[in-house]
Amino acid sequence: MAQDQDNFRDSIGTINEDGKRAWIYPKKPSGKFYEYRKYVSYVLLAFLFLAPFVKVNGNQFLMFNVLERRFNIFGFPFWPQDFHLFVISMIIGVIFIALFTVAFGRIFCGWMCPQTIFMEMVFRRIEFWIDGDRGAQIRLSKQPWNAEKIRKRALKLIIFFIISFLIANVFLAYLIGSDRLIEYITDGPLQHVSTLVSLLIFTAVFYFVFAWFREQVCIIACPYGRMQGVLLDNKSIVVAYDHKRGEAENGRKKFRKGEDRAALGHGDCIDCFQCVNVCPTGIDIRNGTQLECVNCTACIDECDTIMEKVNLPKGLIRYASEDNIEKKSKFKFTPRLKGYTAVLVILTGILIGMLFLRNEVEANILRLPGQLYEHKEDNIISNVYTYKLVNKTTKDIPDVSFKLMSHKGTINLVRHQLFKVPAQGLAEGTLFVEINNSALEGDKNKLSIGVYSGDKLIETATARFLAPRSYK
Repeated sequence: MAQDQDNFRDSIGTINEDGKRAWIYPKKPSGKFYEYRKYVSYVLLAFLFLAPFVKVNGNQFLMFNVLERRFNIFGFPFWPQDFHLFVISMIIGVIFIALFTVAFGRIFCGWMCPQTIFMEMVFRRIEFWIDGDRGAQIRLSKQPWNAEKIRKRALKLIIFFIISFLIANVFLAYLIGSDRLIEYITDGPLQHVSTLVSLLIFTAVFYFVFAWFREQVCIIACPYGRMQGVLLDNKSIVVAYDHKRGEAENGRKKFRKGEDRAALGHGDCIDCFQCVNVCPTGIDIRNGTQLECVNCTACIDECDTIMEKVNLPKGLIRYASEDNIEKKSKFKFTPRLKGYTAVLVILTGILIGMLFLRNEVEANILRLPGQLYEHKEDNIISNVYTYKLVNKTTKDIPDVSFKLMSHKGTINLVRHQLFKVPAQGLAEGTLFVEINNSALEGDKNKLSIGVYSGDKLIETATARFLAPRSYK
């Protein structure tokens, strides 16, 4: 008996006894929390679809161009030279999620994760509209392939594919930039066949995830579910079943009108299985906190509805910690939470400081590899360098020139002495630095070179200057 009760610990709800996929047909949720989740989902869906097309100071609000190593986060552009800032931003995001997991469990998964939002608030609701609620979906699955089943399956396939194609386009806008995506659409798909192929691959992936793989992403593929087991403790607030109240002394029992359950020693759980039927991952929340639970609150709404119908107090399933259920203790800001918060505040402060100190122009001047100095007339020593200027702004930088700041000498560019650095682009080339030997100290000298736009100093760079060792 005990082995049967603990069987959920050895397997997942989406696999049957034969090891095959057990398809989940969740009941359509309704209730207070579901309404809140819908409002949150609408806001986040609008954010996900609009973020690549919103510009801040000419920069895309969010962009993750891995191929060109260009990233925009909240309108701040990050180049390869800013990779340390990007890493700090990602660490802050991970710690932020970890902090909320320690405090409130897997709330991110149920309320904010794009996978859950698209699955539960878009694809699942379309499925309810086409196939009906849980019972109708089960009957449709079992019935033979007739006109009704073919019509519903074909309609669902077409709609799912169209939505997957739209999601793929938005995903591509995050990767290559919305301006380039709009340009490709305007030019026509035949002008960019490779991009079209990539887009269709993304569409197939999203269709596979939302039409077939579904909750398996949360259970099998997502590493955050594994992190939850490490981060949670008895003080974490999660979607929990109050086993003290639900089981009492003699366990749960089916509801009978007029029966004195308390006198018989039975708990408030009437064993209706509605919390199981409504669960999108197919678990029984009465078995306690499980890896598969995404804190979607569907079971809370369903249980509250049942409790109201049988005139029992709501909250049998609710947001609570293990200590709250066992000891009636309230939520406390534990030393562990304080530690995460301190690290989060420190890293956020460091990131803000680095963003304010970051220059809008990045200058790198390096000696040409394999080249020594050149001894010219009038005791002049010449070194050759390559330069690379990165413009992180959305405006062109005109009339750019170089001037020696640490020594008296001249800088000659291979081409024009004045040039332009394009907006969000780079300029590179070759230059010669010539200094009289009498102004040098030893064979290795550190130069400070100023980068000017007109008469305005916009950046400084350092470089090594080689000279004959015999000259002091």
